[in-house]
Amino acid sequence: MTANFTSPKAPLRRFTLMLSGEDALDELESRDSPRKGLPHERFLLGELLPLAPVLLLGQSNQVVKPNEVIACLQPVHLHATRDHLILMGQNQIDLTPEESAKLLQAALPFIEEDFQGSVLFHNQHYWFVPAGPFSSLASYSVDQAHGRNIDWWMPRDTQEEGIAKRWRKLQNEIQMLWHIAPVNEERGQRGIPSINSIWISGIGKLNDVQAPALLKQSQRLIGSHPILAGLSKLLCLPHEIDLDDKNLLGAFAWLDEPQAAWPQLSAALHSKQLDEVVIIDFPRGKVRERIFTAKDLNKKSWAFWKKAEPLTWKEISQL
Repeated sequence: MTANFTSPKAPLRRFTLMLSGEDALDELESRDSPRKGLPHERFLLGELLPLAPVLLLGQSNQVVKPNEVIACLQPVHLHATRDHLILMGQNQIDLTPEESAKLLQAALPFIEEDFQGSVLFHNQHYWFVPAGPFSSLASYSVDQAHGRNIDWWMPRDTQEEGIAKRWRKLQNEIQMLWHIAPVNEERGQRGIPSINSIWISGIGKLNDVQAPALLKQSQRLIGSHPILAGLSKLLCLPHEIDLDDKNLLGAFAWLDEPQAAWPQLSAALHSKQLDEVVIIDFPRGKVRERIFTAKDLNKKSWAFWKKAEPLTWKEISQL
């Protein structure tokens, strides 16, 4: 007598691609204060959004204490319009590592006095410090607030009144200090924006990270964003910057140019190197997960006698 049994199914060969998301404009207009974090930041880290300790973990070799509340400080340019100030993105200000170090050196006594602690680590765009008395401040990342009127995106009190005012006082002191700094004189001579303010964001601790199961179950993380570097250390996952044919299986990617990766991913589906590609995006600020297999790569048509045309990345991203 032959035993009857069902052989276990092989696990799906899957690749996950996350796209960056934007705030839903109608949601912004209906709230008394901004919602913390861009949709993809909340997806990766959870609603408490402890960006600073994750960024610190990813950009340094330091041991980050799981319960230490960390803040991220960034030198920025505030562009003055007729009636308000707009925060410029970090990729718009051409800040060099040497300029960043000089600006930090000038501001350091003020920072350490008000934060009641020492700077833990700094590089070209990020400075990290224990949040100390500013731990309860609600803040918003440069990625979320750039290009917008800063009045809406300034830090706000949550538990204790007066903390936001205390931060603005420190911010103003540093702004006045940097106004006469040699760094800005030299930048002015070169015709590039001055570094005229400092921004605080990402306040939180590692123990507040609530990474999604899909991320934890990945075999590796791929992409250049420093959030991924931090999460890879936190979750003990390999991290790679670039996509290639050898690292597709089981990977989670957040890429600067996802459209450039689509021909490679669709070819991997056709060749059965992959069973499915999962695309996560955030229409109207909400998480959406779509699964594409080889049979989904062509446009649907009633003209069955015509050769099917492949879906373009533009069509996929606008679906």
